[in-house]
Amino acid sequence: MAVGKNIRTYFDGKWHDGDAPIMRAADHGAWLGSSVFDGARRFDGMTPDLAAHCDRVNRSAEALMLTPTVTTEQMVELIREGLEAYPTEAAVYIRPMYWGIDGDATAIVPQADSTGFAICLEEIPMAPEAASVTLTTTRFRRPVLESAVVNAKAGCLYPNNARMLAEARSKGFSNALVTDAMGNVAETATANIFMAKDGEVFTPAPNGTFLAGITRARHIDNLRRDGVTVHETVLTFDDFHDTDEVFMSGNMNKVTPVTALDDTQYQIGPITRRTRALYWDWAASNQ
Repeated sequence: MAVGKNIRTYFDGKWHDGDAPIMRAADHGAWLGSSVFDGARRFDGMTPDLAAHCDRVNRSAEALMLTPTVTTEQMVELIREGLEAYPTEAAVYIRPMYWGIDGDATAIVPQADSTGFAICLEEIPMAPEAASVTLTTTRFRRPVLESAVVNAKAGCLYPNNARMLAEARSKGFSNALVTDAMGNVAETATANIFMAKDGEVFTPAPNGTFLAGITRARHIDNLRRDGVTVHETVLTFDDFHDTDEVFMSGNMNKVTPVTALDDTQYQIGPITRRTRALYWDWAASNQ
């Protein structure tokens, strides 16, 4: 599914122009869902945390009982090679991925040493700085490790996220604020979540029900280095209704301000703007 334009695909040892086919009908990943991916970004000529995203896709593969076949260093080199075909100013979404090819005698368990690999580069603009979203609650929740592979960025998790988004949009909102099985806030349907109150920042503590993202960790580190107190803690819907600012954190757009949670309205405030500025400064200084 192409979201952007100007796609390049690395598959079977070489780069291809366009959205090249990579999977067969009988591949384990095609019909039994053993696929993982990660998402990095190139924007303003920068590729922040590229190695961390490549490393995570290898860990995700292992969580789905797949054997990674490309090292982090090799993956970074391949991606940089593929990016040479794009203008420096182009914003590119970088998506390395693995999937199972063969299964065991039952077909259900993927054979660990039979793994497909590809990289998709897709030109997708960064959202404007002023872009914002609205949130609502959803009846769907994040699963736990005992019932789903929440320790991986796995394709099989995303139908649940799609249900969350569809419900939120049916209510007239952009995205959903999602809880874990205990009813505490975990993240949104598409990204990690932060709130700010009285000059301090709060974000749900990682509890194994959601991926504590690479960009999330970068924001926490940047803010703390800047002297801002950041709490990783248990948060409820009531906490989000009684706060000053809310913003989402994800690889696609790094910082996305939230202007409403149901009937509660927020301003795009100084902490949100500072988080964005700190991220861009950090990215520019680490190239």
